[in-house]
Amino acid sequence: MKVGLRIDVDTLRGTRRGVPALLQLLETLGVRASFFFCVGPDNMGRNALRLLRPDFLKKMRRTHAAGLYGWDILLKGTLGPGPNIAHHAGSVIGQTAARGHEIGLHAWDHWAWQARIERMTPAAVRRSLEKGVVRLRQLTGRRPVCSAAPAWKCTDRVLREKNRFAFAYNSDCRGHSIFYPRAGREILPQPQIPVTLPTYDEVVGREGVTAADFNTYLFRCLRPGALNVLTIHAEVEGIACLKLFAGFARRARARGVTLTPLGELLGDTRRIAPAAIVTAETPGRQGWLSLQEGTHPA
Repeated sequence: MKVGLRIDVDTLRGTRRGVPALLQLLETLGVRASFFFCVGPDNMGRNALRLLRPDFLKKMRRTHAAGLYGWDILLKGTLGPGPNIAHHAGSVIGQTAARGHEIGLHAWDHWAWQARIERMTPAAVRRSLEKGVVRLRQLTGRRPVCSAAPAWKCTDRVLREKNRFAFAYNSDCRGHSIFYPRAGREILPQPQIPVTLPTYDEVVGREGVTAADFNTYLFRCLRPGALNVLTIHAEVEGIACLKLFAGFARRARARGVTLTPLGELLGDTRRIAPAAIVTAETPGRQGWLSLQEGTHPA
C-alpha cells in the first residue's frame, strides 16, 4: 500500500523549526514527501478574530492550540504586517528541494487566502499564485511542480487561474480518487490529488480519540486498493507532535506501507475520470472546505 505524504508549511515557525525536524526524520527513514510552502507574509495570528465564533473557540480548546501551535503562531500579524517567510527562512525551503522532496506552492499569504478566497477576483488570485511561484523558483532554482489550496478552499475561479501555471497536479480538496476537475462545463487538464485522510486537529478530542491512539485511528482509515493521502503540518507534526508522527511513519514501514510524494501516485493520467468540486462543512473543521463530488464529509 502507498500513502501519499503531503506536508503543509503555513508559517514562519513551521518553516524554521518544523521542516528541519521533519527533513531529519524523513532522511532517517528513507522517505520523500511533497512539501507545500507558504512564502509571503505570516499573518496567521489574524485568525485570532475567529475566536469570536463559538465553533472555532471550541476547536482551539479541544486541540489545546496554544501548546500545539505556540503563541508566536497564534499572534503573528495581529498588530501589523507579519514577517515574510521566504525572507527569514528561504534557505530551509532551498534545502528541502535539494534533498529531493517534491516542492509545491501552498500560498503567498495563507491567512488572506483562507479568509478572502471567495471574494478575490481572478486577477487577485492570479497575482497571488504568480508571486508564490516566482518566489519558490528563486529559492529552489526551479518552478514548483504542484500546488495545494490553503484550508482546502478552492473555487472554479481558482481552478481556472491555476491552469495558467505549469503544475503537474494540484491538491485542493478532500476526496476519494484522483480526478480531472470540472469548472462549469469545462474539464481542466491539471489532475487533482485529493486528501483522503483526516488531520490531527480534526480528530483528536472528538468521539473519544486521543493523541495517544491517533495513529491507530489513522491506520483504521487506510483503504487497501484505493487512494490514500495524508496531510501533516510542519507546525504540528514537525514540532509538538513529531514523536507521534515518527511513530506512525515507523509503524507504516513495519506494515509494508510506503510513504511517497503525491506526484508518484498519478500513474496513467489517461485513465483519470472527471469530477466536480463542491463545498461542504466537515466535522472537526470550522467553515467550508472543498470536496470531490461524491465524497461524504468524515
